[in-house]
Amino acid sequence: MTGAPFSGSYQAGDVQFLLLQLPAQQFTSVADKEALIQSGRKHYSEMLSPESLPSERYLQVFEDACAANLAQMARDCLALAGMIAARRAGDVTVVSLARAGTPVGVIVKRLLEQRCGRGAVHYSVSIARDRGIDAVALRQIVQHHAPESIVFIDGWTGKGVISRELAHSVARFNDEHRTAIDSGLYVLSDLAGSAACAASEADYLIPSSILNATVSGLVSRTVVGAPDQLHGCVYYEAFAPHDRSRQFVDAVTAAALALSLDGADLPHAALDRAAAAATSRACLARLQQEYGVADVNLIKPGIGEATRVLLRRVPRLLLVRDPASADVRHLTLLAQEKNVPVIIDQSLPYQAVSLIRSALDG
Repeated sequence: MTGAPFSGSYQAGDVQFLLLQLPAQQFTSVADKEALIQSGRKHYSEMLSPESLPSERYLQVFEDACAANLAQMARDCLALAGMIAARRAGDVTVVSLARAGTPVGVIVKRLLEQRCGRGAVHYSVSIARDRGIDAVALRQIVQHHAPESIVFIDGWTGKGVISRELAHSVARFNDEHRTAIDSGLYVLSDLAGSAACAASEADYLIPSSILNATVSGLVSRTVVGAPDQLHGCVYYEAFAPHDRSRQFVDAVTAAALALSLDGADLPHAALDRAAAAATSRACLARLQQEYGVADVNLIKPGIGEATRVLLRRVPRLLLVRDPASADVRHLTLLAQEKNVPVIIDQSLPYQAVSLIRSALDG
């Protein structure tokens, strides 16, 4: 195991992962992991399931998603960089939440430098529900950078769990270390109305949500270890011939640099966080009642969260608003491959929702 900062498959200046690299033999199968989670014997953040390379058919879906939505992601990344520059003076310390936030962090860091004329450094750290942000990593960051320069970045919000976890754990860190770090989360799409700042509240297909390690610097999902150690990950070096990480952030950055920071290409409408939060609560309550879900953690709203369920959990159902939408094509493909029932629900406020199979479902 090694705890030295590393850049994964990104360029050295793009990001420093503050993660402990773990041996791959610590994997737990998806079925075993689900059983351990739902029995309460282990927390989800304490286990990793092995990843496999995407099929050619699935890769084509990723390429299609890039063709359709890369421009919107570029606009949102540029808008996010502009919002950060307006809210932070001096150099910016971008802290992305690994790993969904990592590609966004790479792109925003570049845009802060190249379009906003700001000095920026980017770290990617781990956070887990009920466990908080990696305090060891955060301590390393504040040893080298002003706490007030820190900006937390993720890809999207689902139910707002990570936004709330970030707020609670950063508040605890501030109390313990007498710092004043802003715990607000900056995201591309805020479905839950829980982010401090967002470029959008639309449930659109962020292309990087489709793939796992091969669009995230070859880094696995993170795991929580001992309290005095960095959270861990596996580095999938063997996947290097199939890696899209650099190619993807280069493409989004180039598309963003072609836009005007203050031009008509960027979103201007103020987002209604309260309305988004109310929509989220109503949707979750209806689905809990309609499908008999006792634990709200088994409901994953939005394309990004639904994708995670189908890639690394044991899904019970996939709900889609419009099965003909290109944004859910990868989800219906995954559901077909895994024999997961698909239900059309035109009343959904999101394009897709996944339900995780409960131990009580048999």
